[in-house]
Amino acid sequence: MKPHQMVYRITAALLVSGILFTTACKKEASTASEDPLLVAEAITDEIQLNETFEDVFDNAAGIDLATAGDEIGIYGGTGFGLFPSLATPGQPSVRCFTVSVTPRERGVFPKKVVLDFGTGCEINGITRKGKIITVYSGPLHVPGSKAVTEFDGYQINDLKIAGRYVVQNTTEPGSNQRRFTRTVESKVTQMSTGNWRTWSGVSVMKQIEGNGTPLWPVDDVYQFTGSRKGENSKGRKWASETKEPLIKAFVCRWISKGILLVRVNDTVATLDFGNGTCNDEATITVNGVSKVIKLR
Repeated sequence: MKPHQMVYRITAALLVSGILFTTACKKEASTASEDPLLVAEAITDEIQLNETFEDVFDNAAGIDLATAGDEIGIYGGTGFGLFPSLATPGQPSVRCFTVSVTPRERGVFPKKVVLDFGTGCEINGITRKGKIITVYSGPLHVPGSKAVTEFDGYQINDLKIAGRYVVQNTTEPGSNQRRFTRTVESKVTQMSTGNWRTWSGVSVMKQIEGNGTPLWPVDDVYQFTGSRKGENSKGRKWASETKEPLIKAFVCRWISKGILLVRVNDTVATLDFGNGTCNDEATITVNGVSKVIKLR
C-alpha cells in the first residue's frame, strides 16, 4: 500500500493534516470583520506548509530495497513525482537527485538516508535543492519504528525549509490497520521576501480500508486527524483541529470527506470536504457565510 504515493499529488489546496488560520496577535484590536481576511491569509500559509511536509513524508515512506539495500519505507519507490502512476508525461524517468545510505548493510540500524538535490533538481515543475536527511530507527513499516527528518540547505522553489519532522509507526501489535503518528516543528522562509512561517503539531494517519492487500494500493483509504498551531512573520498566530476525520482514497485525487474546525480570534470557521463523493470542491464557512472553493 502506498499512502503518500496517493497523497503526493494533493496540491496546495488539499489539506491532509489540518488547516491553520491566523489571528492578529500583535494588533491592539481586531474586529470580527477582519477575521475572514485572516482566514484567507492563513489558508495560503497552511497550503504551502502542508504540501511541503507531505512531500517529505512521501519520500521517507518510499525508501525501498533497491535504493537502500533494505525495505525501510512503507512502500517501494522514492517519490518526488517519479512514481509511474503519478509521473507527468514528458518528464524524465530517471532521478535528478542522489540517494546515499549509511550503513547500507541489510538489517543494520539506525540507518541514515540522505536525498541530495544539489544546486537544483526540477521534477513536475517544482525545483528542489539541498538535502533531506532522515535517520530510521528501523524499517518504517514495522510497528514502533521511527524516522526523524532534518534539512540541510533544503529549498522547494523559493521556500527554504528548516526544522524537524518525525514519523513513527504506532500500529497496534498484531493489527493490520496501519497507523502513523507524525510530529512537526518547522520554519519555512520565502527567500525572495524574507517572510517566514512556523508550524508545529501532531497528526495521525490511519488506514481504514484495503488493509488486507498490502501490495495492492488502489483499494486503500486513509483517515487523517490532528491539530496544528503556528505563527508567521506578520505576528499572527493560528490553531486548528479536526472536527470530523478527513478521508482520502488512493483512487481519488482529493480529500472527499471530513471537517476541520478553525479558530480565528473569536471566530470559529469550518472547512467541509463533502459527503464522500470524489470531487474537487470544499466549503468554507465563516461567520455563518459559506463559500464553495475548488481544490486544485
